[in-house]
Amino acid sequence: MNNRLKRYIALIIMIFGFLPIGAQTTLIEHSKVKLHCKHKGIGRVKEYTIASSEIPKAFDNFTIAFLADIHYESKFDTTALVSLCSILDEINADAIMLGGDYQEGCQFVEPLFSSIMRNKPRYGAWGVMGNNDYERCTDIITESMQHNGIRVLENAIDTIWKDNQFIIVAGAKNTFADKETIPSPTLNLNNRDFVILLTHTPDYVEDQDITHTDIALAGHTHGGQVTLFGLYAPIVPSHYGQRFARNLKYNSNNIPVIISNGLGTSRKKIRAFAKSEVILIRLMNKSFR
Repeated sequence: MNNRLKRYIALIIMIFGFLPIGAQTTLIEHSKVKLHCKHKGIGRVKEYTIASSEIPKAFDNFTIAFLADIHYESKFDTTALVSLCSILDEINADAIMLGGDYQEGCQFVEPLFSSIMRNKPRYGAWGVMGNNDYERCTDIITESMQHNGIRVLENAIDTIWKDNQFIIVAGAKNTFADKETIPSPTLNLNNRDFVILLTHTPDYVEDQDITHTDIALAGHTHGGQVTLFGLYAPIVPSHYGQRFARNLKYNSNNIPVIISNGLGTSRKKIRAFAKSEVILIRLMNKSFR
């Protein structure tokens, strides 16, 4: 069966509900959550439900807010930051995960992280760095993240414990060098554990061996930022073009990656048919045997 036919079959299955992955052990469903008009500056909250037999029972209905490409301040301004904080209060996620590219100036770093973490999630917060974050303010960003209780994962892993059970969050270091040589931090993990991989760019999941990853979370592309009715983006900052532009996708080893449109903008303060978004992930313990 060729790759194009596989994609068509996957799309048909996805339209009618859960999408099976791999050996029928994980299913992913997504749905859009409409926002109240008071949340100015945020396009939508998009919810994904991930059901897997590898998710421990203690983590059934565990929620994660994933935020990427905030670029504060850009089109994502002070008003949008207030809206984001209101949304985080409302969804009350168990954990927050961050996908990099946080700022458009060092003066915005501390106000951003202190606002996001004003009501600290019950089980913690984790984040990786984006290309903008390596270009400027790197030390300020890492210090502010740590000061506000956000664990910075640069080619590192951490464990989230709940009722004597755990899941693993791993963070990739995207150096954006011409030749990426840093192996994925997931390689030494156990295939029986449920592993979430944070990476700034979705290209990482195709370029690198990410064995033992159950779900990857990425940003960087902004969903194209400016698209033709959401169907085609003339510019996508990815070596793979439209393939990893947005939404739920899979690498060549059938590992799923959720690619956020992000919250802010770069270069031009404009979005067209590429809504800014908060990703809400809900975990479910479920066996499919």
